[in-house]
Amino acid sequence: MKPPPFEYVDPRTVDDVVAALHQHGDDAKVLAGGQSLMPMLNMRLARPAVVIDINRVTELDHLEEENGVLRVGALARQRALERWAAGRVPLIAAALRLVGHVAIRNRGTVVGSLTHADPAAELPALFVCLDGVARVRGSAGVRDVRAADLFVGPLTTSLGSDELMIETRWPLPRAGAGWGFHEVARRHGDFALVGVLALVTLAAGRIHDVRISIFGAGPTPARARAAEQRLAGAAPGAALARDAAALAGEGLTPDADLHASAAYRKSVARTLTERALTDAFARVKEDRG
Repeated sequence: MKPPPFEYVDPRTVDDVVAALHQHGDDAKVLAGGQSLMPMLNMRLARPAVVIDINRVTELDHLEEENGVLRVGALARQRALERWAAGRVPLIAAALRLVGHVAIRNRGTVVGSLTHADPAAELPALFVCLDGVARVRGSAGVRDVRAADLFVGPLTTSLGSDELMIETRWPLPRAGAGWGFHEVARRHGDFALVGVLALVTLAAGRIHDVRISIFGAGPTPARARAAEQRLAGAAPGAALARDAAALAGEGLTPDADLHASAAYRKSVARTLTERALTDAFARVKEDRG
C-alpha cells in the first residue's frame, strides 16, 4: 500500500518544527519513528497535507538520568529506553518488552507512543503510573503537562496543533519500591485487551505510596483511585490485595468490541490488579534511608 500524497518538510531545529506546525496546524503530522503514522497513512486513516520529519533535529535525541528523573527526548527510541532500564528500573523494562516487537521498538520513539495516545498501549499507562511530565513547545512558548492532564481521549492529547512534545520526564521509583505488571493480549506484540501496573512503597511497615494504572479499559489510561485509597496506610497482604482489586473497576468505562465485552474488561482489570499488587507486595522493601 502507498500513502496519500503529502508535502514533506525536513527541519533541522525545534524552531523550524514549531514554525511548520504553526503554519500548517491540523493539516500537519509529525514523523519520528513512524510505527503508528505510516500504517495510518497507508490505510488512509490519516490524510495530512504535510508530514514534518523531525529525525534530523538532533537536539531531541537524548536519554539521561538526573537527580532521580529520567529525561527522554522526542527522538529517543523505545529500544534505547528498554536497554537503559534493564537492571535499573525493572518496571520500565517489563513494560517495554511488551511494546510490539523488537523491530518496532528499534524505530518507534517513546514520545511518539505518548503523543499517539492509544488507550491500550503500555507506555502511556507507564507514564501515568510514574506521574510523568511532558515538556511541550509551541508558538506561544514552552509549557509542562502532567501525565494526568495529557491524555484526554482515544488517540487524543491536550497538545495544541502547533505544539511539539520535545521531552518527557519520568520520576523514577524509589529504592525498594515494589512493582507489578500484568496484561492480557490475544498474542505477543498485540495491544493489550487490559493491562495493569502497580507501584508500592512502604514506611513503618505500612503502604506509604501506591499507584495503580489501568489501560485498555477506557478511553485513556486511568489511575484506580478507589483501590489506591483502600491501600493507603494499610499493611500489605493477600486479603488487602483482594479488597483493593474489587474496587479497581470503579470508574472504568471500557468499550465492547469484537475482541472483548465491556464486562470482560472490567473483570480482567480486577483480576490483574490483584496479581500486580501481589507481585508488588512480594517485591517491596522498606526504604530506611
